[in-house]
Amino acid sequence: MTTHSFDTQQDYEDTMGRAIVSKLGESANFLPHDITERLKVARMQALGKRKIVQTQVQTVAGVSVSGGVLAMHVGSGDHRLWNWVGSLLPLAALVAGLLAISLAQDGIVASEIAAVDTELLTTDLPPVAYTDPGFTQYLRVIQQGK
Repeated sequence: MTTHSFDTQQDYEDTMGRAIVSKLGESANFLPHDITERLKVARMQALGKRKIVQTQVQTVAGVSVSGGVLAMHVGSGDHRLWNWVGSLLPLAALVAGLLAISLAQDGIVASEIAAVDTELLTTDLPPVAYTDPGFTQYLRVIQQGK
């Protein structure tokens, strides 16, 4: 009995496949003509289907692995500009949203300051009241009560 040590499962499968092919090749010489013709036709059909599978696999533009996640990029490289633009659209929407929020916040703060300034300028107060640190808070409370 002969024992072989195989480093990987792939080596074992390759060796078994070669052994089966050699046995089938030796016994193919003893098959009748009609069976060999049918096998030849079946082989040609299998090769024809294999070419279709290869053309489908060629449409995959690239494969990337990131953090244990496999991603296939389907399509040809002709659409790289559109892919780049499409990936920047969410970023542009985010920036536009942040700018809109910032402008809205600035408008709210400006209107609050204007309300306090208007209240200060329209009331009759002694000059000492303007230096009081709690006066601004007092005006805000009055403004919210209206």
